Amino acid sequence: MKIKILIPIYNDWQSVSKLLDGINNLSLSPEFQISVIIVNDASNHDRQHMDKNLENVHSVKILNIKINQGHARCIATGLKYIYEKEEFDYIIPMDGDGEDRPEEISDFLDKIRNTNEKPIVGERIKRSENLLFKICYQLHKLITFTFTGNTIKFGNYSCLPKTTVKKMINEKATWNSFSGALTKVENDLISIPSTRGNRYFGPSKMSFYNLIKHSLSIISVFRKIFLIRSALFIILYILLIKSNASVITAIPLLFLLIAVYSISNLALRENMDEFDKSLENIKNIDTIK
Repeated sequence: MKIKILIPIYNDWQSVSKLLDGINNLSLSPEFQISVIIVNDASNHDRQHMDKNLENVHSVKILNIKINQGHARCIATGLKYIYEKEEFDYIIPMDGDGEDRPEEISDFLDKIRNTNEKPIVGERIKRSENLLFKICYQLHKLITFTFTGNTIKFGNYSCLPKTTVKKMINEKATWNSFSGALTKVENDLISIPSTRGNRYFGPSKMSFYNLIKHSLSIISVFRKIFLIRSALFIILYILLIKSNASVITAIPLLFLLIAVYSISNLALRENMDEFDKSLENIKNIDTIK
């Protein structure tokens, strides 16, 4: 069974190098042929630490992107490239910084045997960040559920059969939000517990601003539901405060209007024409093994 591990990267060569060691050290059944596809998002740091003896990895390729396009679009480009150019049975997208732990790849592959080609996601049961970030992350999940009706407890770390990958590359939302698009195209997601690991090197790139943007990107995938719920909220809220209207009571409405504006702009990122042409943004491909 051919498994492609898809890793987007921007400058974190040292981390990816350590991740490759972790993948190579897995004790997997011989039935699984593991290959790695790294999508290099126009990194401006020189590639280092990539000369390795990876006995248990079939191949390693690096897709070098011409113009930086962001994390979600790197994953989308990688999915499209693998679907159109490679032979595979499953794709496992994962972050390259150590927060998606390589030892959990075994859990995905064990689950494959009993899922009848259904997509599997790593449901985050424990995070390694500080308390403030954990609170903000719970708030992110609450807001996402409130405005979309969907509880999304996973990130990129997943295991996708070919049928799901086909749906993903034909869904324009994939160009904007991986987890949002996957939730949209698949109603029956199987989950396994996933513990968020510590970054191998350096601080997390998921700042509070990026978390808000991540949350709004997911909501933008379900913007019709969001707009309906927002309209109902505005009507009910105005009826509730009409006798006590003031600048202070208008603040929630202001925040909601800002959210509507932001989500409308993020929705413009769902450009199917750009997605279809994404492979044209690959400058070259380096074969490491």
